[in-house]
Amino acid sequence: MSRSLKATQKSLEQAERIMLVGVMLPEQFSGSSQARENAFRSMIEEAQSLILATGGDLVCTETLKRDKPHAALLVGTGKAEELAQTVAFEKIDLAVFNHELTPTQERNLEKILQCRVLDRVGLILAIFAQRAQSQEGKLQVELAQLSHLSGRLVRGYGHLQSQKGGIGLKGPGETQLETDRRLIQTKITALKRQLAAVAKQREIRRKARLSGSLKTFAIVGYTNAGKSSLFNRLTKANVLSEDRLFATLDTTARRLYLNQECSIILSDTVGFVRDLPHKLVSAFSATLEETALADILIHVVDASNPEYERQIQDVNRVLADIKAEHIPQLMVYNKTDLLPESQRQNGIIRTASGKIAAVRLSTVQGEGLDALRQALIETAA
Repeated sequence: MSRSLKATQKSLEQAERIMLVGVMLPEQFSGSSQARENAFRSMIEEAQSLILATGGDLVCTETLKRDKPHAALLVGTGKAEELAQTVAFEKIDLAVFNHELTPTQERNLEKILQCRVLDRVGLILAIFAQRAQSQEGKLQVELAQLSHLSGRLVRGYGHLQSQKGGIGLKGPGETQLETDRRLIQTKITALKRQLAAVAKQREIRRKARLSGSLKTFAIVGYTNAGKSSLFNRLTKANVLSEDRLFATLDTTARRLYLNQECSIILSDTVGFVRDLPHKLVSAFSATLEETALADILIHVVDASNPEYERQIQDVNRVLADIKAEHIPQLMVYNKTDLLPESQRQNGIIRTASGKIAAVRLSTVQGEGLDALRQALIETAA
């Protein structure tokens, strides 16, 4: 892993003083003025949760509206100067922009703010790097980080533009920047080979697991919707389950006995999030295969979240990216214990024809789990 990536992870672990910057752009939201405001506020709250998930110290949040992003700075020159004053006054170590910045924007902002700058993609990558446990997960994170870094190598190399040569290098005339890019590309190629080998091993294990012709159910959903908690309740597994974003990254599968006639294979997967970076979707394609190859998806939704309908759309968007939109879904509305008393009814919801439309439950309270088991039996039949 490169020195700058290690510095990013180390500094995040040391509770850096962080400033969050969010820009409200017209193309991001639709609907009435109030609906756009609510959606933007929800997006900022999610970004704040992402920062807290790193262990960083969120000192302040700055928001603004623009008709279109500034090409060089995203926020504009005047606002950039204001942010620089805040950075100096609050002794900010890291400015996180809740947008995907171009390499030029990131470099220009660092010059003006005089602190490190991280965009949304870099922030999510840092969280994934902290959470990956399996060999495959770590390889996937490193691949995504290097892919993200490769376009940003110009930063910090202004003093290394002199020509150099050497044994084993490209030859006279190669700059340090070209050398670093080539070395990173070599590392990316090596990581892809390692991931391909791991994927083959996992494919062998999957075939052995599915040799009994059991139907496979994959739990999917927005991050922090309660997927791992539900997985643990059903299978008595001990998968990490915490009230934080991206608590689980690695896929876990268990055989679930439902009754004498029915057993299934149940797998827990990584959570999705709004505008999940394409670099992550690509890098985690091997892990996401568990989702794409499932017979049925259990789509877990946080029913207590005011933005749950938008979260459903975000999950379905990622499922389309990994070619899993055709797989039948069983909707599970979780966290009903957090709803008002009048809305806490749990159990199976059926259509007029008697088909299962959804299941409402509370994993924490254990209410509605029997109804979910019944729904799984009917769906697997």
